[in-house]
Amino acid sequence: MSEEYSLSDVLERMYENQLGLEAALMELTLQAEKQGLTEVGGNVRSALWAIGENAGHIRQGLARLKGKNKG
Repeated sequence: MSEEYSLSDVLERMYENQLGLEAALMELTLQAEKQGLTEVGGNVRSALWAIGENAGHIRQGLARLKGKNKG
């Protein structure tokens, strides 16, 4: 399998997509809160918190996977 389609590369791209979606959601949240939709903002921020927590685990898993592929 070519390097660009390796498991670690595919997972890395999924992780990057997750970060992009997280940023987009935050922008929408800020706009909603500006319009007075504080409950919506709070709900989205809770979901974003979970995304952020998982991002660290995903990043560590990717690093371990890449380390195994080198060794």
